[in-house]
Amino acid sequence: MAATSAATLSIGATASLNTKLNSFSQSKSAGLRVNSRESLPSFCGLKAASFLRCDSESSFLGNQSSTALWRRLAPSAQRVNQNVYKNLQPQASYKVAVLGAAGGIGQPLSLLIKMSPLISTLNLYDIANVKGVAADISHCNTPSKVQAFTGPSELANALKDVDIVVIPAGVPRKPGMTRDDLFNINAGIVKTLVEAVADNCPDAFIHIISNPVNSTVPIAAEVLKQKGVFDPKKLFGVTTLDVVRANTFVAEKKNLELIDVDVPVVGGHAGITILPLLSKTRPSVSFTDEEVQALTVRIQNAGTEVVEAKAGAGSATLSMAYAAARFVESSLRALDGDSDVYECTFVQSDLTELPFFASRVKLGRKGIEAFVTSDLQGLTEYEEKALEALKPELKASIEKGIAFTQKPSVAA
Repeated sequence: MAATSAATLSIGATASLNTKLNSFSQSKSAGLRVNSRESLPSFCGLKAASFLRCDSESSFLGNQSSTALWRRLAPSAQRVNQNVYKNLQPQASYKVAVLGAAGGIGQPLSLLIKMSPLISTLNLYDIANVKGVAADISHCNTPSKVQAFTGPSELANALKDVDIVVIPAGVPRKPGMTRDDLFNINAGIVKTLVEAVADNCPDAFIHIISNPVNSTVPIAAEVLKQKGVFDPKKLFGVTTLDVVRANTFVAEKKNLELIDVDVPVVGGHAGITILPLLSKTRPSVSFTDEEVQALTVRIQNAGTEVVEAKAGAGSATLSMAYAAARFVESSLRALDGDSDVYECTFVQSDLTELPFFASRVKLGRKGIEAFVTSDLQGLTEYEEKALEALKPELKASIEKGIAFTQKPSVAA
């Protein structure tokens, strides 16, 4: 009798059903595993492990494409359990606003967010040139309705009943410019925008992208406190790009499958405050001291690498948009009830003596549900020293942001 062969086509992460394929011999079974509790809450492979994967545990597939396998599996599976396929139709029910949608980050970010099947409305706001962006993106055949809002007089309407606010507004870095150089301009922009968020959608998740994040997140927190609506579980500094870069660089260096790599990055989001915990890399992998040093420095300076490569034509807008869209996706999944959502983010924290700190957190419907404290346990000597070294600079950036809120308002 021929050996039993099995093939699995997986989408997302929890339920499963098995079916015999008429086109295969009865000694071969196939399974369709659907990875979503109530919907298909991921899109575009931004979180690589949560979209579509085809695994073969036998050789009967040969080089057959996953598309061909899907054509064989789906009809049989549908006959077995129609309810599973009903659950594959996401309910587009969340409203997202992008503030700064006409900018270098805002445009690609808005496009990527438009791809989410969980969004019913995508509000795009900027001080100018946003109507064209909205018109362009609105032609994409995904569920969300796209609306444009221009200037301060329309900001309140852009934020009405929004579930997630994403703020990439601000000026980009230019060659020779540090994140600190951006402070005076971007700090004023963030302060003004967060005041509007506090007035119009105080319960929304707030994603701060505008640099310097080490200062703009504390600014946002102080504004929300002054308005009496601060919820530390819902204010996030988006540091996902540091994780994306760390995963990419480690996978390249160690010849690993990128889909399997996860490197927690803690601290802040500028220079030496960015600390990739390479000893916590999953899957477990060993590094020489030289590799640790080289990878850490490259991850910390990756933004400058892009700025210099663009030679004055911009900063890391595309990779930042990708990383920010991944964080939006994770937030949408959490809001939709997925209980297995983890991301690194710069938030109010008591993991260290600093009031804000980037670390891995678990996200839920009401924001942060838990901090992953184990990432900071059992660090290497190099990581312990780097952690202590980053604290003074991060502390100064946080204090600078808090102090800014005591100054007269700066118009956006």
